[in-house]
Amino acid sequence: MGDKQNKKNAIKNYLKKQINKNRYILGVAAGSGMTAKYAEQGGADFILALNSGRFRLMGVSSLAGFLPYANSNDVVMDFACKEIIPMVKKIPVCFGLCATDPTIDLHDYIDLIKKKGFAGINNYPSIGLVDGLFREALEEQGITYDKEVEAIRIASEKGLFTVAFVFNEEQAISMVEASADIICVHLGLTNGGSLGAKKILSLQAAKRMAVNIFNECNELNPNIIKMIYGGPVNKPIDVQYMYDDTTIMGYIGGSVFERIPNEQTLIHITKSFKQTNDFQFDELIGKITDGLGSQDDYINFTKKYISLHYMDETSLNEVAELLNLSRSYLSTLFKKEMGISFTQYLINFRLNRAIEILKLEKLPLNNIAEMVGYPDYTQFSKIFKKYKGVSPKNYIKNNEETIL
Repeated sequence: MGDKQNKKNAIKNYLKKQINKNRYILGVAAGSGMTAKYAEQGGADFILALNSGRFRLMGVSSLAGFLPYANSNDVVMDFACKEIIPMVKKIPVCFGLCATDPTIDLHDYIDLIKKKGFAGINNYPSIGLVDGLFREALEEQGITYDKEVEAIRIASEKGLFTVAFVFNEEQAISMVEASADIICVHLGLTNGGSLGAKKILSLQAAKRMAVNIFNECNELNPNIIKMIYGGPVNKPIDVQYMYDDTTIMGYIGGSVFERIPNEQTLIHITKSFKQTNDFQFDELIGKITDGLGSQDDYINFTKKYISLHYMDETSLNEVAELLNLSRSYLSTLFKKEMGISFTQYLINFRLNRAIEILKLEKLPLNNIAEMVGYPDYTQFSKIFKKYKGVSPKNYIKNNEETIL
């Protein structure tokens, strides 16, 4: 029994040292060896191997982890043993265990998890994310959160490290009593979020929820490790908001490390190779993936994006989505900072670019129109006249000396 607990205690001591050193710890829910490998190199303190991570990498919603597309435990056992266990060298890997699987014996399966080299378990997929009539029907059949508590208790007794997802105070108390090593308040499925009023309210509600749950945990075990996962928390600035004036000790992320960066980067790198004149691609990607915090960052990004994509069907909605902002918030911010609307700025940029091209090359006007984002020359001509006071043809006549 002593040897079993030694490894578990070693992990807890390691995490406590990280908390004392860095104030907070970080867990990454991974669906591939690549994610796990580079998360470890980036400083992650432990890895969760979850079935939803695998589905994310297939281009499918994390919700697929709750549907009968595949056996959850089989999926995790297969990819984690082949990819994650061999790749991760120094930090613990926890198995995302579907404890309500009626085809397994928890004692035997947890023994198998330990034998395969996993340092611990996490109760995922969890009944805690299911509600309504479906939840009631599951519980009537004995498919309950109590089975997840039982799994955590068994794993803890067998010397495995345990990360417990909880969704309310009652579940947190049960998991503390089951000797969970980490209580992680699951705030719901990770969403893209925005920095508008809706997100602020969501973060406030999430913070209140986490604080209330952790207050209950502290009554039973003030030394237990307390973390958060998911919901509206998807940027470093969100995590810092959750940390401020609370006893939260860390954050676990899944989509924020796999789905969101992959989506954004792949879309833009594909566009970059398609548009070979996009020489500033690296800077653009860096801005997206590093995260943007200040209003100046948002404005500079928007201006840069227009300069790279003015020839396309560029819209405010598209930019707002990339920045995880609401359209109305970005529109108001842009007009406040620039003095004109996004649409007016885009039109001015296109027309000024058209004039630059006119001065450099003798090209048909319809070609120039297409080059600056107006495949319909009639539309281009009308907009040009509205903003420049003359038609494109008359502009050329009036400026013959400066135009080749």
